[in-house]
Amino acid sequence: MSWLPKSPKARRRLWIFVAVAPVLALAVGLSLWAMRDTVTFFFSPSEATPDKAPAGRVVRLGGLVVIDSVRHGSDGQVEFVITDNAADTRVTYGGDLPDLFREGQGIVAQGAFAPDRSFRATQVLAKHDETYMPREVAESLKIKGEWRPEAGATDR
Repeated sequence: MSWLPKSPKARRRLWIFVAVAPVLALAVGLSLWAMRDTVTFFFSPSEATPDKAPAGRVVRLGGLVVIDSVRHGSDGQVEFVITDNAADTRVTYGGDLPDLFREGQGIVAQGAFAPDRSFRATQVLAKHDETYMPREVAESLKIKGEWRPEAGATDR
């Protein structure tokens, strides 16, 4: 046992560390495992592939509302299409849309994909003034080269 320290005080510290480290690692691991379902990932329509955003998993989907795509159903359901100019996704929402929800504007919808790859939103977040676009949407559009700041939208 030449690797053990010679000092009794140092040996005691080593044994305490050896006893505490696995307990601490287990606690951190269990905490991260428990939080895996509470993490909500953000995707644009072209990034939301079946492997990254499987059906039933809660995600946020952001993009621009396609003009002339909003349809109000008689049962209170609202259907619209959002795009990142590379792909489109049909969104169904069964609630009151925010007052600032408009066609051609950026939104973020939280919900899950159905097996047919349509998106069932439980919450819709809209911009708060004429120049705001959600940061995730703006960054996604910039990466794809679709960002048009001359349209009045700025990233804050």
